[in-house]
Amino acid sequence: MITVTTAKVGAPGNPSVGITPFKDAIYRSCSHAPKPSRGCLMVGGVNYRYEIGQLEVTVGQWVAFLNTADPRGVDRRHLYDATESSSMWPKYGQINFSATARSGSHYSVAYPEWADKPYGAANFLRAARFVNSLYNGRLISKRDSNDGRFHYVTYTIELSRQTERGMYELTRPDATRAHNSGFVVPSQNEWIKAAYYDPSGGGTYSYWKYPTNPGVFGDGEQTAPNPTVLNPTTGDVTNAANQPLASYHASGQPAPSWCPGQVQPVDCSTVNPFGLDPSAYASLYQGSLSTVGQAGTRSPWGTLDQGGNAVEWTDTITAAPAGGDSGRVWRRLHGGISNSSAYQMWLSAVGLQPQDNPFFTLTYPWLGIRIGVIGDLKFGQR
Repeated sequence: MITVTTAKVGAPGNPSVGITPFKDAIYRSCSHAPKPSRGCLMVGGVNYRYEIGQLEVTVGQWVAFLNTADPRGVDRRHLYDATESSSMWPKYGQINFSATARSGSHYSVAYPEWADKPYGAANFLRAARFVNSLYNGRLISKRDSNDGRFHYVTYTIELSRQTERGMYELTRPDATRAHNSGFVVPSQNEWIKAAYYDPSGGGTYSYWKYPTNPGVFGDGEQTAPNPTVLNPTTGDVTNAANQPLASYHASGQPAPSWCPGQVQPVDCSTVNPFGLDPSAYASLYQGSLSTVGQAGTRSPWGTLDQGGNAVEWTDTITAAPAGGDSGRVWRRLHGGISNSSAYQMWLSAVGLQPQDNPFFTLTYPWLGIRIGVIGDLKFGQR
């Protein structure tokens, strides 16, 4: 059983805007983009009301899902990798596995400090299976609340073991939404609207540059939010008063970083699953995931951490990039990470990856999930 809180996103029929991936610009439409403008996309418009997770899915929630979906610990659906363990990866290992544990308890949070951090080893198929477990689960309670101008819904759900069908029929590699009501992985437009579209008209064409503040398009990273500073042994944010704030690696500053206090510092800085020498490891793996929500800076709809911390999957299918494997299913991601600079938090930072890239999930510990809700969930209804 888990509890999730969503932010309500209204203003149906809001206008889309034009962006060129990773270019520091925004256009009223692609027809207004400079010529030639290769790859211009219209994004952000959504013509219905929906909800999106206020926070990223946490390690504690993911462990509850693992023990529900795989009570015998056989991992037939490849929901876990050994590189996620604290023994193989002391700094980033979030979840431990015990073959001898009793049924329904094979998976555990590696250290208590990880429970409220974003789950960081997701691929799209893992995200879809988590959503299917929610979709097929039993809605125990539903409560509306307000916080100033923001509106939230808190759900308590008894998770289901059924992960292969529900909102996503995973017998199909290119699965799309099978129902018009229920839990979902947000689409790219749903994600972008929740992060950047300001219904009060702030920003440029009513869109912010960052999920934390309007910023200024075209100024590079000058108006980026402040970077978080983390408690070195717990990952809690220690500078929440320094708003606006996000967990990312600002230029010329240390990345937000921590390692569980139970781990010896030398192990934290040297032990890794890839055999990297300490120098290469220190260069490639700097930023850590911070406690969800503690940065405290809200998007125009009241979500937290859509900028920085973990990059997040959407269910939007896209064409393979030039030179990419067109035989695989590629999906969009968004949000930036604690290990990279501010540009990954831009509105235009519409990344893409194969939905089941094993190299990515094994080596990139900043891959997160944020759930969404479409339609109106009622008791006795999925």
